[in-house]
Amino acid sequence: MFQPILFLLNTKRQNKRIISLIYDICAIVFSLYLAIALRTDTLVFQIGKSDIACLVVTTSVTIFCFIRLGMYRAVLRYMILPAIGHIFFAIILSAVTIALSGFFFQTFVPRSVPFIYAGLAILTIGVPRVLIKTLYYHYYKRQKPNVFIYGAGATGRDLAYALIQGDEYHPVVFLDDDSKKVGQILTGVRIHHSSEFDKLRTLYQPIKLLLAITNINKGERLRLVEHLSSLPIEVQSVPSVEDIAAGKASATDLRDLDISDLLGRAPIEPNIELLTKNIDGKSVLVTGAGGSIGSELCRQIIILYPCTLVLFELNEFNLYTIHQELISIKNHFKIDTDIIAMLGSVEKEKLLTRLMETNKIETVYHAAAYKHVPIVENNIIEGIQNNVFGTLACANAAITSGVSNFTLISTDKAVRPTNVMGASKRMAELVLQALADKETDTTLTMVRFGNVLGSSGSVVPLFKEQIRKGGPVTVTHPDITRYFMLISEAAQLVIQAGAMGKNGQVFVLDMGEAVKIIDLAKRMINLMGLMSHIEGSNDEGDIEIKFTGLRSGEKLYEELLIGNNVLGSSHPKVMTACEDKLSWDEMEKTLTLLKKYCRDFNEEEIKNVLLSLPIGYTNNASLH
Repeated sequence: MFQPILFLLNTKRQNKRIISLIYDICAIVFSLYLAIALRTDTLVFQIGKSDIACLVVTTSVTIFCFIRLGMYRAVLRYMILPAIGHIFFAIILSAVTIALSGFFFQTFVPRSVPFIYAGLAILTIGVPRVLIKTLYYHYYKRQKPNVFIYGAGATGRDLAYALIQGDEYHPVVFLDDDSKKVGQILTGVRIHHSSEFDKLRTLYQPIKLLLAITNINKGERLRLVEHLSSLPIEVQSVPSVEDIAAGKASATDLRDLDISDLLGRAPIEPNIELLTKNIDGKSVLVTGAGGSIGSELCRQIIILYPCTLVLFELNEFNLYTIHQELISIKNHFKIDTDIIAMLGSVEKEKLLTRLMETNKIETVYHAAAYKHVPIVENNIIEGIQNNVFGTLACANAAITSGVSNFTLISTDKAVRPTNVMGASKRMAELVLQALADKETDTTLTMVRFGNVLGSSGSVVPLFKEQIRKGGPVTVTHPDITRYFMLISEAAQLVIQAGAMGKNGQVFVLDMGEAVKIIDLAKRMINLMGLMSHIEGSNDEGDIEIKFTGLRSGEKLYEELLIGNNVLGSSHPKVMTACEDKLSWDEMEKTLTLLKKYCRDFNEEEIKNVLLSLPIGYTNNASLH
């Protein structure tokens, strides 16, 4: 029974249109004949030239209406109520045409014939189309795996409709916490209360739960995700309202749960006035523009309407990638910003000075850094050269060029560092503070934050890849904790801190409670529809969590502040830290020593210099 329908649906589009057109002509002729036969109670009656003229006019008008209403552009398998409405409207016009042409050509058309014809035409033209769609749907849905949709609102409705028409999933159940919606039917799918999940899962055996709620605040979404992570099913979601509004995605694009859903706290809302202060209408430069933080800074900056945005990057491919992305954003939002891509190292002060002077740079965000702890630990000289002397060169270029604001992106690993990477970033902070004490016209500020979810080196993409491969998921220690934030939060914090900072200030974000890495791993495993178990335990689970031990220079707990002397700022979630610093004379002597030891490839002496400074550096990988 399905083979002729499948053959029809799989033939070429042009052939489908021809077949539909021929069928509709035959259906119109048959409907008119049958209407007259029923009215006259005879199957045989005389047909004159005027009757044929009436038939030709009626058929032509009806087919013309079908064409104008797009009936032959519609895909049969996707046809729903709007198409039926078009058929009904066209046939009403066709019936009116019969009455008018019968009067005009003086044919014998009883007054009841147009009404009988209209009913028959709707049956002969509309019913086959509905039948084809229904048979195809019931045949084809068996080929698609079942899914549940959580959220019976407008987003859920749009998602269900798209899935029904699509090739991937078959929605069988709506889940919702609103008892008023329970029992209703939405796009042919019944709404159930979320408490019925276990019973419904046994009945329908869905492979995924699709989260279709975009109109709740971050806190409510966080609690919802926490609840869903306890369910034994993989969870995906539709994009955020922000992505839909920005045109980055449609409401029916499915994806793994957003990284922000794993954060453990509601993201920090930015202050728009602070965001625009140093960017709107100004010339801005971002170093390390192709990196995780640098590229997100560029994305945030471009939509704040700078007159010029200079991308400075050492890696050619990364520079090309972010440049193309920003061009796309610029064209999409019709932003009038000059985007300039420049290759180079932040250690080249003269190149930076020329670049800043040529483009009349007013604001600099210094994101270029080597930040992977084990890599810097094995490449100490390059780490010091890039993180310390690169920052010095960039800051000196900004001061020489008359840049108004210079902001350094620092890290929580700069606080009482146990690794060279952290020590080098603390040194970079001290360099800026020492330069600030020289009373330059450039405002030099630093912003310090925790781990960035989704950045290169973040545990989130690593865990996701390990889970997809079947495990094990590797965690260094069962008690290890970290402060986490989104890349977008980090970029916004950098921009806001630079806008409200005074010379030499260090800013930190109030990031709430630290997150245990093992809890993050468990939540990710659960949200991918699997169960976790700890290595060596007798618990049943799909993915093993394995402890690998702390890496060289890795802390068990990270900190954001060195001392307790903390002050508030104009942003409720941003604090400023008052910490020890070096005078420029002391810093100059230290930099001279470091430069000498880097030139001599003397890593031990470099470590000794770092140990002698008041930065709290401890060369002890086992320190917790």
